Amino acid sequence: MADETIRAAGDAAGLAAMIARAADQTGNRERGLPPVERWNPPFCGDLDMEIRADGTWFYLGTPIGRPALVRLFSTVLRKDEDGKTYLVTPVEKVGIRVEDAPFLAVEMNVADKAGLPVITFRTNVGDLVSVDAEHPLRFEIAGEKRQLKPYVLVRGRLEALVSRAVMYDLVERGETVEIDGREMFALRSGACLFPVMPADELDALSQ
Repeated sequence: MADETIRAAGDAAGLAAMIARAADQTGNRERGLPPVERWNPPFCGDLDMEIRADGTWFYLGTPIGRPALVRLFSTVLRKDEDGKTYLVTPVEKVGIRVEDAPFLAVEMNVADKAGLPVITFRTNVGDLVSVDAEHPLRFEIAGEKRQLKPYVLVRGRLEALVSRAVMYDLVERGETVEIDGREMFALRSGACLFPVMPADELDALSQ
């Protein structure tokens, strides 16, 4: 087991070095995220890498314990039109598994901007995302227990699942408004309004 862990860590570090070199070659390390949406490399197969629903990354069945590695991998994630998620560099594209969303929103802040409250999330990999028309909220009701699962669009097609603890703070900001003649429970951020669900269905949600 120890040998497998060492091998997994070594392989992950090698992959991270490759990604770091690719980012250096594009000159984007200091200017922000690599332009993965503009890269069109060949598909090189699937990698034994998975992002679990709790935000933990696994490689070869072993958790990646170095936050810096996870952050590096997260900068070259891309979700394509086929619904699959990939690690992308200028020279190759490899598929990975995502159990739910690739990111987790672990902290929320609300600040006044131009007289309007704006919701901002911090993800587990360090992204800061202010909720607006380009970074909308969406909501699912999941499972037999009807649990509310909010998501925020981070970039491209990549979303962050709002963690359970943060979700309670988010829902507290909800209000009931009339939309198309029906009372809806909704959330505001800036000038945007995001319907969550019909107001008369709130009591059916699992706490």
